[in-house]
Amino acid sequence: MFFYTFLALGLTSLTISVIKNKFAIRINIFLCFCSIVSYLLIDKTIALSLQVIISIFLIINWQRIFKDWIFIAYPIFGIIFTTFFGTNLSITGNQIWHVFIGPSGTISVITFYLVLRRSKNKLS
Repeated sequence: MFFYTFLALGLTSLTISVIKNKFAIRINIFLCFCSIVSYLLIDKTIALSLQVIISIFLIINWQRIFKDWIFIAYPIFGIIFTTFFGTNLSITGNQIWHVFIGPSGTISVITFYLVLRRSKNKLS
């Protein structure tokens, strides 16, 4: 429960950090709230679907602001690979998949750092 809650909160925070439109911010916060509540009351699948929508907003808004090709690494490692490894962990129960989930998630977070670092260098 906590993992998906904090994942929704983190994705939403990153998304709204670059948005100036108050309506778009409210929609993202609403989606975050719905994701958390749906996980608690309905099903994990719905929560994950809402998090995919939040991730799409994140990718669109960050790419629009920073225009950095390296940001493509985020959806590859943070969404595709991590989901693949997590699905295999859930299906098989084989804990070896945790070995792949951690580095994949780390690469996706490093992507944000690199985008911000490179944007700072462009401004200098």
